[in-house]
Amino acid sequence: MSPIQIWISTGLTLCILSFLYRDNPFYKFAEHLFVGISAGYYIALAYQETLKPNLFEPLGQGNIIRWGALLLSILMFTRFSTRISWLSRWPLAFVVGTYAGINVVSFGSGDLIIQLQATMLDFVRGGWLGFSNLLLVVGLASSLLYFYFSREHRGVLGVASRIGVWFLMVSFGASFGYTVMSRISLAIGRARVLLDAGTVTVILAVLITIGLTIWARTTGRTPREAAEPR
Repeated sequence: MSPIQIWISTGLTLCILSFLYRDNPFYKFAEHLFVGISAGYYIALAYQETLKPNLFEPLGQGNIIRWGALLLSILMFTRFSTRISWLSRWPLAFVVGTYAGINVVSFGSGDLIIQLQATMLDFVRGGWLGFSNLLLVVGLASSLLYFYFSREHRGVLGVASRIGVWFLMVSFGASFGYTVMSRISLAIGRARVLLDAGTVTVILAVLITIGLTIWARTTGRTPREAAEPR
């Protein structure tokens, strides 16, 4: 990275970390900057990747069907008016109906059938592979039975549903652990950036600390008082 990139990256990282002290102007600046840049980027991306090739260019070529799409898009903005907001139901109904009709078949053939085939496993054979296949089939069946609410969960159904709860908890725990590890990986990456910056990190940390001190003395509230609702 160039020197200016190092200064900006290190400064914004320290501004975000300043939230550990309490909500402050440095954190708000970095937060608002991130949200603003993200919004601007995705607006430009939507124009370049969606509006321009799928709407504006076909309209310039005389595609009459695209005028209907433009009309439906304009009707979406009637949601901001209380008098004609009912007009926005037409494009919403069109989008939801089209999306459902197209994706029911694709999800059925692309996800449901493949997942059903993946559960048709041979768990009779011995060894670890057979035990793993059996565990998968039992976990799938018991998890599905947990969501069967047409009968009260008693007897065999109650035992199976409780086993399903255990499988669901293990699955949710693994997903949560994976999410935590990914966040830790991001934190390690930012820590390496701060360590590699060296002197820049120290200078900016001192400046932000001085700024927080001045700001705290100006507001006259401790972090504990700032966290309490007024």
